[in-house]
Amino acid sequence: MSASANRFVLEITVFISGALVMVYEIIGSRILSPFIGTSTYIWTSLIGVILAALSLGYWLGGRIADRTPDIKILAFAVFLAGGAVSITILLKDAILSLIASAAVGLEIKSVAAALLLFAPASVLLGFVTPFAVKLKMSSLADSGKTVGRLYALSTIGSIVGTFAAGFFLIPFVGSVRTLYLIAGTLFALSILLAPFAFTKLNFAILTLFALAVSGSEYSAFYMLRKHGLHDIDTEYSRVQVFQTVESKSGRKFQALATDPHFVQSAMYFEGDDAVFEYSPYYHLIRHFKPDHKQTLMIGGAGYTFPREYLRSYPEARIDVVEIDPIMTEIARRFFRLEDDPRLKIIHEDGRIFLNHANSGIYDAVLMDAFGSLFSVPYQLTTLEAVRQISRILKDDGIVIFNLGSAIRGPGSRFLHAELATYKKVFPHVYLFKVNAGYTDEQLQNLIIIASKSADTPSLQTSDQEITRLLINIYTKDLPLNSGILTDDLAPVEYYNSFAQNIYRPRR
Repeated sequence: MSASANRFVLEITVFISGALVMVYEIIGSRILSPFIGTSTYIWTSLIGVILAALSLGYWLGGRIADRTPDIKILAFAVFLAGGAVSITILLKDAILSLIASAAVGLEIKSVAAALLLFAPASVLLGFVTPFAVKLKMSSLADSGKTVGRLYALSTIGSIVGTFAAGFFLIPFVGSVRTLYLIAGTLFALSILLAPFAFTKLNFAILTLFALAVSGSEYSAFYMLRKHGLHDIDTEYSRVQVFQTVESKSGRKFQALATDPHFVQSAMYFEGDDAVFEYSPYYHLIRHFKPDHKQTLMIGGAGYTFPREYLRSYPEARIDVVEIDPIMTEIARRFFRLEDDPRLKIIHEDGRIFLNHANSGIYDAVLMDAFGSLFSVPYQLTTLEAVRQISRILKDDGIVIFNLGSAIRGPGSRFLHAELATYKKVFPHVYLFKVNAGYTDEQLQNLIIIASKSADTPSLQTSDQEITRLLINIYTKDLPLNSGILTDDLAPVEYYNSFAQNIYRPRR
């Protein structure tokens, strides 16, 4: 190393460590998502735990630096941090599977996952800045300048790491392989700080890293060969596409999931009939708005229903708003999505689209947007969003809204709040149980239908297929006491956590 490079080795270390901390934190959400989702609870736990771990590292690093200000100790701490990331790579699936199966709330699961997987390396990374300050300090006269410069470098590194993770590493490298990069960079940084000593401990840590990488790659290869599993990171979510078999019929189908317990889209390899029981309820459009010509669907995912809509209604058009362009590419690759002049795809957040769409242009709005763990993105649930939906509908337009909730009990608060919100805007609001065999207390697919028409819609028809759906209308009284959802206050994920606490995985 040149004398100039050696002079700035601590600055380089502080900058890179600051970047890696933020990359590690952001990647953490993608590592956790297949097991416990990507809700606000996950981000809160990751940020809180990593900040606490860094604080502990600052304190320990400062104390040790005062006692033994040796650059070799700093190099060893950075090397150990690489080992801790290697443990994350090696044990993440086993630890997260145990946490996901625990009978505790989502808040506890998310904190436990962050503590076990991301706190150890974060404590060691916290050593870097206070240790570097001690090593760079030449006199009290320039202490403020030294501390300010190093903390500024660490913060600038964190900014660079944040943008690198979001704009490059997640969409182009992937979450798991970014962990490889973090661990490898820490090992290299350690060697940059001090000559590498080939001890038994160092050899064991490097062996652990090699085992973690090879085990992770082999697991991905095995799942691809055995189940056709494709693990894809996009700018918005971690998507898993896989092949499985329906237990009742034995039919093989392709599935798409963005969280641990629920499949967002599915398609039989043979046949175009619906895999999910809720999909046929969108055909109630032909009962409540038989003359529909222009429909909007918010939420594309695998585009299974938009394809069915085009087959079923050859004179109609459908616009699909899907926030994630990569999701559309996945649908083209795995779910037989093809271009059609009657299908328009808009890559935009559903709420943003609602805010600027023209008034009175749609006969129907179909809602099928889900975030993490069966939860609808809150910005699509509020009074302001429902008013925008009403605004873009024609005078006799309808909404068909697929959501997950219980009907009664602790898991029903979201449903009650959403019904109250829709009833504030629409004169006619109906609730349908997708599966009549479920108890009211179970978390399940439900359908809300809201009609803008001043006339009361009929619930009778000669169409036998529609009759089989209409008979599942829910007619019992519900105490809608959860309050109306607004942009200012929409505790959708809080309500959803109650439902998750009583939910038991079915997949």
